[in-house]
Amino acid sequence: MNGNQNLRRNALPLALGAAMGLAVAAPQAAEITVAVASGFTTLDPYDASDTLSRTVSSSFYEGLFSLDDQNRPVPALATGYEVSDDGLVYTMKLREGVKFQDGTDFDANAVKINFDRLLDKANNLSRRGFLSMIDKVEVVDPMTVRFTLQMPFSAFVSRLATGTAVMICPKAIEQYGGDVAFKPCGTGPYIMKDYNPSERLYVVKNPNYWQKGLPKLDGILWKPVVENSTRAAMLRTGEAQFAYTIPAEQVKTLQGVKGIEVLVEPSIISRYLIINNQKKPFTDPRVRAAINYAINKEALVKVAFAGYAEPMTGVIPKEISGFENLGVWPYDPKKARELLAEAGFPNGFETELWSGYNNTTAAKVIQFIQQQLRQVGIKTNLRTLEAGQRVAMIESVRTVEEAQSRLYYIGWSNSTAEPDWCLRPIFDSRNAPPVLANEGYYVNKKVDELFDKALLETDLAKREENYREIQRLIWQDAGFAPLVTEMNISGRSLKLKNFRVLPSGSYDFYQAELEP
Repeated sequence: MNGNQNLRRNALPLALGAAMGLAVAAPQAAEITVAVASGFTTLDPYDASDTLSRTVSSSFYEGLFSLDDQNRPVPALATGYEVSDDGLVYTMKLREGVKFQDGTDFDANAVKINFDRLLDKANNLSRRGFLSMIDKVEVVDPMTVRFTLQMPFSAFVSRLATGTAVMICPKAIEQYGGDVAFKPCGTGPYIMKDYNPSERLYVVKNPNYWQKGLPKLDGILWKPVVENSTRAAMLRTGEAQFAYTIPAEQVKTLQGVKGIEVLVEPSIISRYLIINNQKKPFTDPRVRAAINYAINKEALVKVAFAGYAEPMTGVIPKEISGFENLGVWPYDPKKARELLAEAGFPNGFETELWSGYNNTTAAKVIQFIQQQLRQVGIKTNLRTLEAGQRVAMIESVRTVEEAQSRLYYIGWSNSTAEPDWCLRPIFDSRNAPPVLANEGYYVNKKVDELFDKALLETDLAKREENYREIQRLIWQDAGFAPLVTEMNISGRSLKLKNFRVLPSGSYDFYQAELEP
């Protein structure tokens, strides 16, 4: 079976390309500022839990494949691949003539070093589970590498294309080890010049980039701006040439500003309320169900998203294959109060409500939820977390006993658009922090069994039915509170071309250029 026919050679476009540099023929410097909604957690894509950090890291890192605008894998540092008949062995040819930013050659040994680092449990890299199906990586010859999987996995190449499995300079791995996040060195079109996780990431053109004519920008300043109105103002005044997200309430105002375009596009980004299933009173499914009944999702769309979202009708976004349509969880505060009384809380209780984002839209969301829960007797204390706090207080917690979160507003996006990575990281009991994102410590052994069964199933229809059953079980357990799938709202200067947000919330800026 030859995978080359499914790929567009020499395409290396879109999704997680890179961002910066100057058009080769441009007479003067062309740099842009991109205003983003939060700070960065890490510049090590193998350890970044958030889409934004992995995306900005693609300024200097590339993988073996990238994704086109249809979420299909296309060649990047690999030129193609072959798959064994049993689906276990992928043999990949690598692109010749590519050098790392430290001047060393990219080759099969570099690929092996990067994947061995990821797969080594001792390194505790948070994205290890994303590629845990890999059994071993072998060097066939200097420009050929062989991956052997533990089981057939049809989405393997798509997983390689999402911005996690990038190529870091082997010398940097050897020299900096766990500090590689502050010393990025890859094959990409930009080189880091300045970095402060909460304030800025400034990258400049790699003059020795292997793809001639790219990048077309001289530099990009990625600037975290958590205040919605400030991001919009930066776009309006020209201080930023791109901003995401644009506050929904300012869409109509910005659409009237000369020289600016506002884009409103569908996404596969779900927002939901994590419920800590292992902490009382949330160990009782009636309490978890009451929380679901207490929140009016249609009203939330209007209040916090100005209509630019839609209530979730299941556990995962409807655009993902294997989606099970379960309908919007009904808004029924009377039912919520009855369930709380049955669970022994006729007068409600007091708890914590945190947000994994500290932007102003997230503040609106948790304030709305606070008001909704108060109506059924649940009093909440609000707290918004910065990116570093989110890592320390949620994602790096070692045991459920140490977990201090109770109700937690967060989201998820899956750039591979397949159900496994929409569900497994969040609901497999073996993926509680710090392994992956089961931050509600949800446990259902039948769900775990279905996850294992789905991976071994080679029939696509049967495999998707396993995921549909998983969704039904999670829904029955009220394992979390699904809220909305939001629209992607971004704004750009009309002078900035080929820079946009993808449905996953990552950026396509590989071909970006700035007109005079």
